[in-house]
Amino acid sequence: MGQTIIEKILSRASGKKATAGEIVVAKVDCVMAQDGTAPLAIQSFERMEGKRLFDPERVNLVIDHSAPSPTEGISNLHKLMRDFAREHGCRLYDIGDGVCHQVMVESGKFGPGSVVVGADSHTCTYGALNAFATGVGSTDLAAALISGQMWFKVPETIRIICHGVLPRGVYAKDLILYLIGDLTADGATYKAVEYVGEAISALSQEGRFTIANMAVEMGAKAGLMEADEKTFAWLAAHGGNPGDFAPVNADPDAVYAAVKEYDVAGLEPQVAKPHRVDNVAPLSSVAGLKIDQAFIGTCTNGRLEDLRVAAGILAGRKVHPRTRLIVAPASRRIYLAALREGILATLVEAGAAVVTPGCGPCVGTHNGVPADGEVVISTANRNFRGRMGNRNAEIYLASPAAVAAAAVAGEIVDPREFVK
Repeated sequence: MGQTIIEKILSRASGKKATAGEIVVAKVDCVMAQDGTAPLAIQSFERMEGKRLFDPERVNLVIDHSAPSPTEGISNLHKLMRDFAREHGCRLYDIGDGVCHQVMVESGKFGPGSVVVGADSHTCTYGALNAFATGVGSTDLAAALISGQMWFKVPETIRIICHGVLPRGVYAKDLILYLIGDLTADGATYKAVEYVGEAISALSQEGRFTIANMAVEMGAKAGLMEADEKTFAWLAAHGGNPGDFAPVNADPDAVYAAVKEYDVAGLEPQVAKPHRVDNVAPLSSVAGLKIDQAFIGTCTNGRLEDLRVAAGILAGRKVHPRTRLIVAPASRRIYLAALREGILATLVEAGAAVVTPGCGPCVGTHNGVPADGEVVISTANRNFRGRMGNRNAEIYLASPAAVAAAAVAGEIVDPREFVK
């Protein structure tokens, strides 16, 4: 019987043939925690009487959820992380370095076939590099910091085949929202998802990260893609050694929990309406809705490609007087590249407020908490009630193009009207 991608990766990492439903103990190749979870992991590490990290080179701490710190209490948690990193010799990404998931895929530390665990649910982003990457709790992460291993129940896999190529003005974000709307928020609970097909192959590596990032929004343990020349080009451009990795592909006779096929050549822009990510509809169904705040950023859509799309729409235009636009590049590297290309100048001239690379607006810690009754359109991955810091605001999720177009119009409009 053949194996899926995740079964093959966990077989290598555990030293035994891994089959869906089995429990395996697997070696991890990389570990990550951010400032919302790392302090708890550090406390658990100490309670477990941890003396040293299994491999400091493979451990990464990231200050991104509240960066720079907005309160005294958070400042003390950041100090705890800095002190721990200095004591144990692991890598600390400090304020301004960027969102944990972006700095991790920029690190070159893992690739096809790797096992990565992170104390953040969107760790599944790294599946776009043909790796098994998943979010875990802080206590489990502490055990991995000590042992370099973790137990997993091998997930069943849903194979999603996307036929066709996305049309002009329709992006990876539209595709993943459409898939989530069809599968629902719990349609892939504790399963892996393999994304394949012409539409996936045609996406840039950045677009693939967007798709993999939101696998957890359909309940999935991981979202994986096959490796190709774009995967290895990304690794080479970001300090990785492509020769260290070999592609992991599913066998032709692999067994799947389900196989779903979609023809996406005619897909139109999508939107997730409050207050569920799977409350998805064509964007045209909410056209004309007035917008108070627009936000472009996050681990889903704060990459250079996303900022380029937004700048293309905002060039020569102004943000609508009743709407404010906040932009958070996903990493320092992206921030600098956008500066050099003139992208940030275009955005600022249009009226955008560019903030420090980080997660603040997305998770509602600072840098853009909406007021009661306000309507926000965001490139983020979640629109739960209170997600951006105010339970009385409404959040719509859409592509960077749709967010930029709404910022100009002051209301939700079809972004294809602005895309050249």
